[in-house]
This record gives sequence, C-alpha cells and structure tokens, in this order.
Amino acid sequence: MRTHFHWTELAEADRDASVAMGNFDGVHLGHQAVIDQARRADAPLGIVTFEPHPRQFFAPKAPAFRLMNAEARTHRLEKLGVEQLYELPFNADLAGMEAEDFVAEVLVRGLGVAHVTVGADFCFGKGRKGNVDTLRDCARRHGFGVTIAELVEMGGEEISSTAIRTALAEGRPRDAAQMLGHWHRIEGEVLHGDKRGRDLGFPTANMGVGGLHLPKLGVYAVKIDVLTGPHQGSYNGAASLGVRPMFGENKPNLESFLFDFKGNLYGEHLSVALIDYLRPEMKFDGLPALVAQMEADCVRARDILADL
Repeated sequence: MRTHFHWTELAEADRDASVAMGNFDGVHLGHQAVIDQARRADAPLGIVTFEPHPRQFFAPKAPAFRLMNAEARTHRLEKLGVEQLYELPFNADLAGMEAEDFVAEVLVRGLGVAHVTVGADFCFGKGRKGNVDTLRDCARRHGFGVTIAELVEMGGEEISSTAIRTALAEGRPRDAAQMLGHWHRIEGEVLHGDKRGRDLGFPTANMGVGGLHLPKLGVYAVKIDVLTGPHQGSYNGAASLGVRPMFGENKPNLESFLFDFKGNLYGEHLSVALIDYLRPEMKFDGLPALVAQMEADCVRARDILADL
C-alpha cells in the first residue's frame, strides 16, 4: 500500500483510483461495506481519509473519542487490500473549503479519482453543507462515478463508532469486535516506564493511550502482535489498562505482559487486541496480594486465549 499525505503533485501511477471516502475510525463493518463497494470498480482501490479527525480539529479540548490512531487505521486498511491511502491533512484550509471546491480541487485535480464511494450519511465541505446529493451532482459535472453505500445494521441497530465506544466503555470487547469485524486494538511504541512490573516478576510493555477513547479500565486477556524488531510475531498475554492505583496518581496507559517471552521491546511497535475483560483496577493491601492477583489474572487469561 502506498500512503500519501497531500493531494498535490501525485505521480500518474498514484491517481485514477476508486476511492472510499470517510474518517474510518475503527474501520468497522459499516466502513468495510463502503470499502467493498469501492473495490468493485475497475480501478485500484483507494481510501480518502483525514488526519487529524475533523472532530478533533474543531474541538481539540473535548474528551478523547478516537477508536484508533492513524497508525492502527493504516495497518487495518492495508490488511483489507487498500492500494492507495490518501491521508489528507485536515487543517483550516481544508475545513474552510466549500464542498464543490473540495471535489474540484482535491478529488478531481489533485487525486484524479475514477470513482468515489461514501456512506449514505456522508457530509463534507465547509459547515458540512455537502451531502451525497452534492457529490452526485459534482460527479456528473466532472465525469467520475459515485456509489452510495447503505448503512449496515446488526440486530436491527446501525453499526456505528458510537455503539462500539459504548461496548468498550462497558467492558464488552467481544461485542465491540462483532461490530468491528476484528478485535479492537491499541497500537503504538513501547515506552520506558517505572519498571515496577519487572521487579514484581511481570515485566510489561508500556504504551501510551493519549488521544484515544478509553475502554473500561481494568485487566484484559489480550493477543499481542510485535510489529517491529527482532521479536516480531504474535503472543498471548494479559494487560492492565488504567492509572495503577497502587502507585499514586498516574496518567492512563496500557501495560502488557507477554506470556513465555524474554527480550527487550523498548522502542518497538505493538498491536494489542483486547479479547476479554477480566476485572476492574484494584488497590491491594500490599505487593504480595497484588502479585497473587496478577498470577490469577494470567491463569484466567491463558484459559480464555487457549480457546481462540
């Protein structure tokens, strides 16, 4: 997959794609339906998306809402067979562009799209004044194809990023996975921490979760993909998502213990899939009680993951 961070000065080989357009936060089954519709056109499969998410641009101080960062979204789209990813910078210039100008400047002159597929509720342009009817009208004038994908439902309810956030916030990662079509993953670089886990016999890979919607805080059974470095591969494990109440006030992070693993992961990139919620965060009477609970958590996680 080739990734582009602007719409200008593209090589001819990177133009003329059939693109699915949207924010694709989570790349859930509804998003995948849009992508599958775009795949049907006789052209390379592309994605037009935005970074940062427009909602993040307009309300930077609002609570974090994203299901995945740009890195995780890129990995998921690549797994779906996307050939061209156009990750456009969402800034004041793009936010102020009228819908018709966006089509002419970005989609036509910039990307040279052959076909555009969007969901039925897609809006775009300054003030979100452009909708699917606007897109159809512009397509007729500029000579590219348009497909409007119907919204996808599950159990009579529309699949949405909002519904997935709710499932994760309530500690229901399997319900979230049903709507996503894949496990919910947190991806990022392994950072240096306080190294308390190593002293307790449970060395963990620590990752930041800033900017992401936080699932329910607590301990999870997880599957961990090491994406870079000499230890690349897949591992089972247990992870704690939270603020570590035993050790004072801390920013939330994700600490993953990889079963049967020895090695240095600092600076490497991990993808951690939340499989099952085991328990909430707890403050124990002392370190021996904490270690005993961690041992029990790992036994339970191993049993759960053995059945996958």
